[in-house]
Amino acid sequence: MILALLLSSAAPSIAQVPVKDAIAAPASSLTQADRQEIVAALASALRDKYVFSDVGEKAAATLEKQLAAGEYASLDTRSAFAQHLTDALTAIAHDKHMRIIALDGPPPGPRGAMPRGEGGVLRADKIAGGIGYIEVLGFPPLPAFKQAIDRAMAGLVGSRALIIDARRNGGGDPASVAYLVSFLIAPGQAINTIVVRTPKTHNYTRDPFSSTPTPVNFAGVPAYVLISKDTFSGGEEFAYDVQSLKRGTLIGEITGGGANPVSMSELGHGLGALIPFGRAENAVTKTNWEGRGVQPDIAVPAAETLQVALGKTGGPMVATIDQASRERVFTPRSTPHPGSEAALRAIVASYAKGSPDYSIMAPDVAAETRTALPKVRPQIAALGSLQSMRFAGPDPFGGDEYKLHFAHGDVMMALVLDPQGKVVALSTPMPVPAQ
Repeated sequence: MILALLLSSAAPSIAQVPVKDAIAAPASSLTQADRQEIVAALASALRDKYVFSDVGEKAAATLEKQLAAGEYASLDTRSAFAQHLTDALTAIAHDKHMRIIALDGPPPGPRGAMPRGEGGVLRADKIAGGIGYIEVLGFPPLPAFKQAIDRAMAGLVGSRALIIDARRNGGGDPASVAYLVSFLIAPGQAINTIVVRTPKTHNYTRDPFSSTPTPVNFAGVPAYVLISKDTFSGGEEFAYDVQSLKRGTLIGEITGGGANPVSMSELGHGLGALIPFGRAENAVTKTNWEGRGVQPDIAVPAAETLQVALGKTGGPMVATIDQASRERVFTPRSTPHPGSEAALRAIVASYAKGSPDYSIMAPDVAAETRTALPKVRPQIAALGSLQSMRFAGPDPFGGDEYKLHFAHGDVMMALVLDPQGKVVALSTPMPVPAQ
């Protein structure tokens, strides 16, 4: 399970994973009153937030009509009700991002368990013949992504061709997408704009993204981007940007087709709604890939993409990066940032006492912690005394994730420290993922 941090200062992402704030799941059965409350909350969120206000109004009215007609009467479990609402919204809006989820369930998406990267980057390798390879799993907020991608790209300097593997990329922060594109073009070029609806209005703002200077640059280097049907959201944007700017060749399958950035609205009873609040607008095409997916330049099954790319670059004709790699120049770090374990121990101890030390937290994290404290304190208290803490690895947002062993159970927590040792992101206790 990927833990989502409380990153209230992060830019809106193409696909944000919802924050979960409870260890124990709410009751799975629903009453008629529960269903009415959920639909009322969902209808309000659709009217207030959905990027296409007319479609949001239509969807809200349809759900209310179906509820009044008794169409939901037999849906007495959270999972069944969530799926039914998702199907109803899909039939109306045809929006690949919009869905109803259980807040205590796994992150949304079609993919299975993902490997643990660092800051969205899994690996970077040198391949015989001067070919560079990098796999980018996602686009966390720019500060975390920049640390990892700068280190990885520096290891590929001198490559005569570059292969960027986005087959498992599920999206993230548009600023981080633009930063990766920046490695392939000169600074100052327009890339993409996120058009955002102002809540409860019919007004929109525009958030443009352009290329910025990078520590190393591959502007004159042939680039090949590997994509699959599982490439989604921000992963698709990267591929679409590269294609529209004519800066690379896309190899693989048609991607998932989700272009509208989302935020999560809590509906109560353990359910949440992922509702798109904006839409992507490419600087060249003035449109996006919503509902259609990004079309590859060379269509092949996902499993064959690397071999095809290597054939185009004159590299070894093998199917996997482990077979092709001559030298691995980036691996996710295996040690925590200095001070993170001590900071997390102090936070857990203060949670148990009901008096967190807000002075060690950034203002937004302190505010989130105050809000979460009524739920977190009894959770921590029920676990008993802390027995041990083990570093599990870097989390997807560049922080440190730990497994905490208490007298009466285990949980996972993660945090991010700034250079001064201040906690700038903090997760609430999460169940230990199944092995």
